[in-house]
Formats: sequence, structure tokens, C-alpha cells
Amino acid sequence: MKGHGAKFNRKKEAAITGLLTTRNHEEAARVAGIHVKTLKRWLRLPEFQAELLQVRRDAMSQANARIQHNAGALVSLGLKLAASDGTPAAVRAHLALGLLDRGNQSVDRDDILVRLEALERAAEEAKNRR
Repeated sequence: MKGHGAKFNRKKEAAITGLLTTRNHEEAARVAGIHVKTLKRWLRLPEFQAELLQVRRDAMSQANARIQHNAGALVSLGLKLAASDGTPAAVRAHLALGLLDRGNQSVDRDDILVRLEALERAAEEAKNRR
């Protein structure tokens, strides 16, 4: 049975890769070398869902790290385009709203993190008092 489990893990990893790199379930299944019904069954398994979510998080984390690394240049470009008379008004408006939205999201995220940390500290202190 050990071999069967190893094969399942390889196929499962291939299916997850396929889900992230192809357009639909059929293509993902083909890439993984499994039937689409098998893929759809796996998509209902909590452990498969958890692994897929973790891989998606890791991919987005890497993408966000690249964006953060280049944030200064991206903001400068966005501000330059938003301020340029040569940029269509709709694009300038979209850029302005996008930049404002990003700023607000950042503040909201920081606020949530501060509140979460306070709740976690309070929960830990309450646990230690028992």
C-alpha cells in the first residue's frame, strides 16, 4: 500500500499544479493524468482543499513579495500616469481609485492585525489566570 499512497500524493500534487496553471478542471485533470471525475471528487476532500489553499497562498505570497519589492516604482508609475494629461480620463480615474483603495486596504489590514493581536493576548492572559 505504501506505493499506492506515494502515487496518490504525486497525482494529487500534479492535480493541484494543473488547477493553478490551466483554464479548467478538464485541462487540470489531463495534466495530472487523472480523470476529471477523480479531480472533482478530490476537490470535495477537506485535506485536498486545504493543500490546494496552502499552495494558492504560497503562490500569492510570492507574487505579493515581488510587488512589495517593486512597490516604490509601481506607485511612482501609477501616480505619474494618473497625473499625466496624456492618460485617458477613465484610466486616470481608475488609477486614482485603485491607489486610494490600496492605501485604505493597508490601513484596514493593519487595524485588523492590531486588534487580533490584542484579542490573542487577552485570550492567553485569561487562559493563564485559570
